[in-house]
Amino acid sequence: MSVLLNQIRDRLRTLHYSLRTEQAYLDWIKRFIRHHQLRHPQEMGQGEIEAFLTHLAVARQVSASTQNQAKSALLFLYREVLQIDLPWLKDVVSAKASQRLPVVLTPKEVQQILAELDGVWSLLGRLLYGTGLRLLEGLRLRVKDVDFSQHEIVVRSGKGNKDRVTMLPANIIAALQAQIADAKALHDADLAQGWGEVYLPFALAQKYPNANREWAWQYIFPSAQRSVDPRSGLIRRHHLDEKGMQRAMKQSLHATHIPKLATPHTLRHSFATHLLEAGYDIRTVQELLGHSDVRTTMIYTHVLNRGGLGVQSPLDRYGVA
Repeated sequence: MSVLLNQIRDRLRTLHYSLRTEQAYLDWIKRFIRHHQLRHPQEMGQGEIEAFLTHLAVARQVSASTQNQAKSALLFLYREVLQIDLPWLKDVVSAKASQRLPVVLTPKEVQQILAELDGVWSLLGRLLYGTGLRLLEGLRLRVKDVDFSQHEIVVRSGKGNKDRVTMLPANIIAALQAQIADAKALHDADLAQGWGEVYLPFALAQKYPNANREWAWQYIFPSAQRSVDPRSGLIRRHHLDEKGMQRAMKQSLHATHIPKLATPHTLRHSFATHLLEAGYDIRTVQELLGHSDVRTTMIYTHVLNRGGLGVQSPLDRYGVA
């Protein structure tokens, strides 16, 4: 199995898949092989794939999105690694995910939660709510991505590997500049000790050999400790772990006694909803969020305070007691 897994890993990296996707795909492929008593995938086909996906749905009771991720991993294995494009591949049915309304906080609830966050998590929380960034997009910001003169933030390689531009809220400029100054001091100390490298995407490290030590490429939210890169084995300073923000958000939510299942991503949902409530055009909100299809953005119209269609209940309209 190890030879096959190495081939899969090499193909994923050649196609510039993210480390998270690489780990997920390898895990699902290993589960698939073990489920069928270590048979080689070349000896299996539609029946085995459908049996495995059915097992996940029935015996394991996984969500539709989890089942579809497993399917994507297996399709990658057959098409990209084994070079097998069989007619049955297109007939494997994807599970239909249920459409769920996002959890959205009111402006007052956002204010209460942000007030409970401390230190760098307070800045990061305000950044997520003020810009609509996803948590990892915020953590992966580099110094060069923030333009203070234009009040803009460039999100590089967001979901779908797309770049986009969002606003830089005036209320966090001072705090963000202070965070960048702290990151600069940490980077200078690393350089003085012979370190200072940061991960560069794709082949930029080979194209620009010294760029990984340059200040412009450093993370704005660097980790307190250096760590080993799981792909290259090099010791670098990565960005903060997203679990830290998730824990901070959970503690803040507990302290405010707000009865909602909010996460850092809820701040992004709240950003979009509050912009629509303020009367901004849905296409503008779509661009700021980086959605490919406006239909994805339209889900926020269903959680507006005034209702998705602005309909007033007859109980309120006619004052029926």
